[in-house]
Amino acid sequence: MKNKDVADILERMGTLLEIKGEIVFKTRAYLKAAETIKYLPEDIETVRKENRLTDIPGIGKALAEKIAEYLDGGVMTAYQELIKEIPEGLLEVVDIPSIGPKKAKLFFEHLNIASVADLRKAVEGEKLQGLAGIQERTIAKIVRGLKIVQEGQARMNLGVATKVAEEFISILRKLPAVKEIAAAGSLRRGCETVRDIDILVDSTRPQEVMDVFVHLPQVKSINAHGETKSSILTKDNVQVDLRVVDSNSFGAALLYFTGSKDFNIKLRQIAIKKEMLVNEYGIFSVSARQEKMLAGKTERDCFAVLGLPFIPPEMREEFGFGELVVDQKIPTLIELSDIQGDLHVHSTWSDGHDTIAQMAQKARELGYQYVAVSDHSPRLRVAGGVSPEDLKKKKKEIDTINKKFEDFYVLFGTEVEIDTQGNLDYNNKILSEFDIVIAAIHRGFDQSPQQLTKRLVKACQNKYVHVIAHPTGIHIGKREPYRFDFKEVCAAAIDHKVFLEINAFPVRLDLNGANVYRARQYGVQFVINTDAHRTDHMDFMRFGVTTARHGWLTKKDVLNTASYDELMKSLKK
Repeated sequence: MKNKDVADILERMGTLLEIKGEIVFKTRAYLKAAETIKYLPEDIETVRKENRLTDIPGIGKALAEKIAEYLDGGVMTAYQELIKEIPEGLLEVVDIPSIGPKKAKLFFEHLNIASVADLRKAVEGEKLQGLAGIQERTIAKIVRGLKIVQEGQARMNLGVATKVAEEFISILRKLPAVKEIAAAGSLRRGCETVRDIDILVDSTRPQEVMDVFVHLPQVKSINAHGETKSSILTKDNVQVDLRVVDSNSFGAALLYFTGSKDFNIKLRQIAIKKEMLVNEYGIFSVSARQEKMLAGKTERDCFAVLGLPFIPPEMREEFGFGELVVDQKIPTLIELSDIQGDLHVHSTWSDGHDTIAQMAQKARELGYQYVAVSDHSPRLRVAGGVSPEDLKKKKKEIDTINKKFEDFYVLFGTEVEIDTQGNLDYNNKILSEFDIVIAAIHRGFDQSPQQLTKRLVKACQNKYVHVIAHPTGIHIGKREPYRFDFKEVCAAAIDHKVFLEINAFPVRLDLNGANVYRARQYGVQFVINTDAHRTDHMDFMRFGVTTARHGWLTKKDVLNTASYDELMKSLKK
């Protein structure tokens, strides 16, 4: 399928036209068409062969001709002509946080900046100073943005890493030579970002496994090709390392290569006190002159020999280790199967792609008891927030849908904007009519930590607010968390019975595992939501659950593990 390729070139076209200064209607036509084709449920090439391109919403005759040209010959003439005028490198410049099409155009026209490398040189050479509308504060933001993007290119978010690993594992698992296979490293621990993919295989025919691995179609180049270890780079520039170990050492190797580094150091310290040695090959006794292997086949065996209970991979971080060793009580971590509903999804009433009915159907397919359609409030114009007048129509639609179900409920929700003073976008009378109110910050990130803290605390103090969404505002690879007094906000959430959200969308994962762990210690309660804007986004719940496990959460810590009746009782403040 070439859906993604077509969507990509249309999106690039729209962005470049925006940089050029074309009329909004024209640029949005390309961007909207790109989004539609990206998620088209059928092969775009089939649609082309059947002459149905203009049947796709938002695709007129002119766009259809360009798409057909690209599908037939791999080239879009209009795009080739455009990049002669507007360099492709500006697409990466636009992706730098705090730089939009207008600034990219300004930098190109006045300083001939046509790439991120050009921008970095201009910043280092202090050439941005003096440009119209570019102040020292703006330059500082650009410097931060360049750093964030550089770090983001070095690490994948959990969603991307999981997809890459599962593609390789699903292929290798089918090989007769593979007895057992598992991902290791930061991916297995459920970290929010991952640098490289580590995969372990139990096999007595390692060379056979390696030969298949390095010649898979996903491979762009081979970094190393050995008998028991190989490393490749995928076509998307992701490094994947594969190690083959024997059955007697598979558990020890999985423990060792899962990490974290701090966790492994602490295990070695425990082992030394017991006159033992821990490495990737096993747990060995070193009290006698001759080493004796004590464990290695399974991780459970390794932990038992060290006098520890089995510690789930998500808990193997520096934070909390002392608690584990002293109490030796491992909480029963939350599972994906514990989730009974999603309380933060969007529909076509704001910036969602699918209707309320479609989101509800997806929730039912996932086995949920409920879903809350929590569209944006009107202040967030870019998201097409719902006006007070339209809320009545939306509520009527939800009531109509609910009449069709006996064992499933669509909740009337909102993601209400917290303004720069901490006020909410709807008045209390309107807020009182929702089943669930989720409050969120989407702008004013550069305010002082004190002001941001006041905004969040004031939102918690509103008697109709149930949840604070994506509390730190992070956008992985594009925006750092904004600074505020985390402990004070947690205290306000506890005092006013407000839940903090673990946003499962892979580019957010906000709160992250470390913050979840801290908030849990303070006594905060949580909700895991996907912030889905399409039905397929609701599958992201798995990443939210992984993040919750990373922060040591159990089923009882999370609001949406409750049944519908229990949920509605909890939402009454």
